[in-house]
Amino acid sequence: MSEKPTPLELTPLELTPWERLRAYTDARIALGRAGTSLPTAELLRFGQAHALARDAVLTEADFSRLVNSQSLHIRSRAAHRSEYLRRPDLGRRLHPESATLLLAARTDLPPEVLVVVSDGLSAVAAQSHAQAVLNVLLPGLQALGLSVAPLLLATQARVALADEAAELLGVRLVIHLIGERPGLSSPDSLGAYLTCDPKPGTLDSARNCVSNIRPAGLDAGVAARRLLYLTVEALRRGLSGVGLKDDSVEAGETLELESG
Repeated sequence: MSEKPTPLELTPLELTPWERLRAYTDARIALGRAGTSLPTAELLRFGQAHALARDAVLTEADFSRLVNSQSLHIRSRAAHRSEYLRRPDLGRRLHPESATLLLAARTDLPPEVLVVVSDGLSAVAAQSHAQAVLNVLLPGLQALGLSVAPLLLATQARVALADEAAELLGVRLVIHLIGERPGLSSPDSLGAYLTCDPKPGTLDSARNCVSNIRPAGLDAGVAARRLLYLTVEALRRGLSGVGLKDDSVEAGETLELESG
């Protein structure tokens, strides 16, 4: 008697509805079972996904490929990765040396926009996908006639770290590209947080977030164009967050600044 075929060997007509859906998502669905447990193959996949998520959280950032002649390195008050994970509050504040560096870099006529790239909870995401976003975002900001501060590369950073950096530089708006908390199917997800009039103590409700930027999620070019649209609207209206909706699709992703 022949053995029962595995789901991967079944024809489309023999697949259950759940098994067909696996082709469209990385979510852990239709895992099957072996007695009261999961099949061995699924246990192995879970172990691999868990290991990738742990590695993403614990890996130290290497921004060597993002460095240019104008970029500046900054860091939070968290001395090392383990302290960063235990003390989120330290990751939200600039180290005094970094604060001094930014104060020295401030100009009499501050730029309008600041872009920050941080390790966050997935340095893998920042190292892998930030450059693709920057390749569209930075030329797009310049094409809009906006002045842009030197790129900041931040380590042991939380989202709010960019608020303090932006206030010290005197910019009107900050875009923070940061590694998101890994999931079992997304250890390399990059998030982008846009904040108008940033300053320490800014609430998360005052930010716009473009998330899940990665090859299996939101395309980097699409994400950059959404950020450009939000930048234009945030500067025009003088706000960001819950009061600013991403209508870029409805607006045809128009990126022209209105006069006046």
